[in-house]
Amino acid sequence: MSALTMPTTREAPTASSLVVEQLSVFYGGVQAVRDVSFSVPQGGAVAIIGANGAGKSSILKAMFDLVPRRTGRIAYGSTDLMRAKSHEVVWAGIGYVPEGRRIFAGLTVEQNLLLGAYRKRWDAHVRARLAEIYELFPKLETRRGRLAGGLSGGEQQMLAIGRALMSQPTLVVLDEPSMGLAPVLVDEVADVLSRLRTTGVSLLLVEQNAELTFAVADTCIVLENGRAVLAGSSGELQSDPEVRRVYLGL
Repeated sequence: MSALTMPTTREAPTASSLVVEQLSVFYGGVQAVRDVSFSVPQGGAVAIIGANGAGKSSILKAMFDLVPRRTGRIAYGSTDLMRAKSHEVVWAGIGYVPEGRRIFAGLTVEQNLLLGAYRKRWDAHVRARLAEIYELFPKLETRRGRLAGGLSGGEQQMLAIGRALMSQPTLVVLDEPSMGLAPVLVDEVADVLSRLRTTGVSLLLVEQNAELTFAVADTCIVLENGRAVLAGSSGELQSDPEVRRVYLGL
């Protein structure tokens, strides 16, 4: 595993890069994340991988003030996310697709999408953005008036991604986007994320599905017991037998 290196954030961040430095997260007296550092460059895609309970989702939740941040630094461009509330993180240009989708089952597909643009007035810009989401996810347009709770698992995941995109983020954070999906739907999610990258949107994802991870991410951070123990390109990690066996179960 000599090709792999420990994560570093010594390079100067670009105007819209995400930088995480020495982040620690606690649940009461239990430390879930221990001094983790990494960065997501503008237009880049980074995946956090590791076994269940390694602390992957805790990093994402800390970004959005969903769990207490104890020490460290999280910054997106000039915005200090360690001091920001959840809505302020979204205002800074970061979209969030939570684990389990968290759609509003009793609202229609279109109402769910419009909630993603709640800060914006209903005007030509929002209508244009809605049209873009429907172009990206044609199935959602055909179901725009249906209750979201009646969608399939794959359609609900597309809805969760579309809702996050309604705020026109420059970075999208996804927590286990393939969870519970059939293989053919995982391929659809990978295709959507790859298309997003062509628009210049940056991605940070936590994902257990190795195929999706390596198809989308440039770089992977490996977590073990709350610590970042390895980092490398997707190609390096994909070809490393120990990483595949220990961290990906392959």
